[in-house]
Amino acid sequence: MAVTWEEVPRLGWILVKALLRFAFMVANNLVAIPSYVCYVILLQPLRLLDSKRFWCIEGIMYKWLLGMVASWGWHAGYTVVEWGEDVKAISKDEAVMLVNHQSTGDVCTLMMCLQDKGMVVAQMMWLMDHIFKYTNFGIVSLIHGDFFIRQGKSHRDQQLVLLKKHLENNYRSRDRKWIVLFPEGGFLRKRRETSQAFAKKNNLPFLTHVTLPRVGATQIILSALVARQENGSPAGGDAKELENKSQGLQWIIDTTIAYPKGELLDIQTWILGYRKPTVTHVHYRSPGHGRRLPGIFSRDPCLASVREDEGPAFRIFPVKDVPLETEDLTNWLYQRFIEKEHLLAHFYETGAFPPPEGHKEAISREMTLSNVWIFFIQSFAFLSGYMWYSAIQYFYHCLF
Repeated sequence: MAVTWEEVPRLGWILVKALLRFAFMVANNLVAIPSYVCYVILLQPLRLLDSKRFWCIEGIMYKWLLGMVASWGWHAGYTVVEWGEDVKAISKDEAVMLVNHQSTGDVCTLMMCLQDKGMVVAQMMWLMDHIFKYTNFGIVSLIHGDFFIRQGKSHRDQQLVLLKKHLENNYRSRDRKWIVLFPEGGFLRKRRETSQAFAKKNNLPFLTHVTLPRVGATQIILSALVARQENGSPAGGDAKELENKSQGLQWIIDTTIAYPKGELLDIQTWILGYRKPTVTHVHYRSPGHGRRLPGIFSRDPCLASVREDEGPAFRIFPVKDVPLETEDLTNWLYQRFIEKEHLLAHFYETGAFPPPEGHKEAISREMTLSNVWIFFIQSFAFLSGYMWYSAIQYFYHCLF
């Protein structure tokens, strides 16, 4: 499409703004991430003396770093609207978020919408593709204890063993509460064709807005953090240390991300801000509040059929109600993602998620970030960067 002379000033401003935003992002990373690493090194004696306090402080700095990433989108006009239950009510409980995965913007969206959920971000563990280990944020995620998983059949069994070991060694010993999991195992555009072929071969519903999830990581998380708790021996730490600390994994939060007209945000857009302001929608399923959607599986847990007249209600699922056996858990996960398919179909058709039963329309909540808080954490990052640079420069001159 040809560019007219009238559009040149607007496109020029978009380019200048994108370059300025990119320069600020680079500066932001150059001061914030090394400062975080230096603070963690400085606090190592505290880790030996009081591990719980150390990981609390580390978690707060981790939350601030994610808040900086969220602020890049916030100031570009990329905001988030939440639907369904307010998950703040369970922010102090242990939970797993099952999220559909469409683009790199999904991660940025979650970084933003979870900032106002108390200490959730500080005590959160992410399961992400191993490629993120080699990004600028990789060192932060490694220190915090996030898990990088390699995709592909050749790595699958080994990665599940490593995940189980990682949870046992890092989850409760670092006082983690929530886990973010993308069960589809990749972006929608990359997995859709394979998923549809698998569904056709196995007589499963044809999905276009999501793909059929993989069960491995979910099963490992449940077996590592639920089964042992039931036997009275919490996973991932010394029982004496944890006896008054944790009630174990309690909830699975079914989370659905939707982009208006299916126009996805990616990390490049989030950083450069060259697109017009847009709203990303995040839906949480809540206990007992919901409306049955047409065309979702019947009550039969074995996925025997698809009914056109009924479907399950929205809810945050208590872990005790989730099956742990492989076949039953697989069917349970399939049901959740088929429900997501219908949620997203309804959203793309109407521009809103379906209302709870007994209501004419769904209620949404606009998520906001405090500009004062953003100014504080950014100022702290740049002042810390200057302080560490001055300190290192001083010791360098003293030594050499």
